[in-house]
Amino acid sequence: MLARVYSCAVIGLDGVLVEVEVDTGPGLPGMVIVGLPDTAVQESRERVQSAIKNTGLLFPRKRVTVNLAPASVRKEGPAYDLPIALGVLAASEQIPVEAFEGSLVIGELSLDGSVRHVRGVLPMAAVAREQGISRVFVPKADAAEAALLPNLEVIPVESLAELVAHLKHTISIPPHPPTQPENIPIEVATDFSEIKGQEHVKRALEVAAAGGHNLLMIGPPGSGKTLLARALPAILPQMTIDEALDVTRIYSVADQLPEDIPLIRSRPFRAPHHTISHAGLVGGGNQPHPGEISLAHRGVLFLDELPEFGSRVLEVLRQPMEDKIVTISRAQGSLTFPANFQLVAAMNPCPCGYYGDPVKPCTCSPGTVVKYQKRISGPLLDRIDIFVSVPRIDYEKLSDRRAGESVESVRERVEKARRLQRQRFEASNGTSCNAEMRPAEIRKYCTLNSAASNLMKTAMVQMDLSARAYHRILKLARTIADLADSEEIQPIHLAEALQYRPKDLFI
Repeated sequence: MLARVYSCAVIGLDGVLVEVEVDTGPGLPGMVIVGLPDTAVQESRERVQSAIKNTGLLFPRKRVTVNLAPASVRKEGPAYDLPIALGVLAASEQIPVEAFEGSLVIGELSLDGSVRHVRGVLPMAAVAREQGISRVFVPKADAAEAALLPNLEVIPVESLAELVAHLKHTISIPPHPPTQPENIPIEVATDFSEIKGQEHVKRALEVAAAGGHNLLMIGPPGSGKTLLARALPAILPQMTIDEALDVTRIYSVADQLPEDIPLIRSRPFRAPHHTISHAGLVGGGNQPHPGEISLAHRGVLFLDELPEFGSRVLEVLRQPMEDKIVTISRAQGSLTFPANFQLVAAMNPCPCGYYGDPVKPCTCSPGTVVKYQKRISGPLLDRIDIFVSVPRIDYEKLSDRRAGESVESVRERVEKARRLQRQRFEASNGTSCNAEMRPAEIRKYCTLNSAASNLMKTAMVQMDLSARAYHRILKLARTIADLADSEEIQPIHLAEALQYRPKDLFI
């Protein structure tokens, strides 16, 4: 007898409907799985047989052939265990085929028949809804994630025995109620009010948040660079539900979604170690998976000790920083992952960390300092808008018990500036903040009066600015003007933008 069960594969970040065909016939007892399965899918033979036996059901003593169609799509992971088990039971007439017709089934089986969590439930549920499937059977641990999508009946399954009883109408498993995104709290990891001193760095972070600009902090060890970077996501505008679903989909596919959080409402903050590989940063593998830059989508990618990263690793950041996507090409084809992140980097000015420090003398030779700073290429530095020095903090500021400005008041100014930008770029295709402006938009929205134009001309000559740096200064000045609620870019706004250029930080 032949039985069909619908399941799903994940290619990149998108789901692909898979039809699990199970046929029982004469021959030596055993199970064969075809349809381009990987090792984890092949191993489901043992899991399915043990789960059916330990559930008190009978595994047919016949030749069982399982086909995963379409055969051209590579199948990976243990999510096919539950649909294969249902197909075997239906083909051996132990459950009615009509009970799960028009349903999507996903889940990993343990040997005792319990159903375990699988990755990528959100894109799988999304493709089911797109294909007109209104009911999905998912592991109980993943039901809240699937229930994020409206107009979808989500049945949480705890064990194979429970599901069989439900399909036989012996018991009824109630559908999981729709998950309300508004009820999921937004966490604030680091509050600006906790940071003592460094007012000019806080201002730079506020400007970076208001316009989506990349930022590099340079200072001695222990001056607070990492703490300041961790405070940035809290002042970024809160994600919309669509943005949160976009981020959650990436984390679900990467299997990094926290157990008790079905939807990520807080801006991502990723801080990979400098020993990370090229594939770990941009994504990769035989079946490509998202890397750190995609996991930082809609959030912050923090690179601490920037010169310690490999030059090849840093250079691959250049294209994603411009295009907001990363494309991974393999012999089988290409996959594109989103990478709309805000880069925040930190570094010491020299190997010992104290070049230019007024208290502790630097022990590095001038040649060592130059060599250390030259590890970061000019093209990458050109893509960073804000360079800010982070000096050591005085005892008086550290011991001051007065609370600083709250994160809510800073975020309010940032969100106000972002609202101005959304209104400005409403008719633009793909531009959402000042940092993403293209040359035509810069020409339209970043006009300078005569005083500001003279200042910019002088800065171009004295600071030896490239064309990209020129445009980035204008975009930065536009953001500073937005924070000041000014229609025009005034010389004072341009002067502040110029202050964020490297100057003597790099020799």
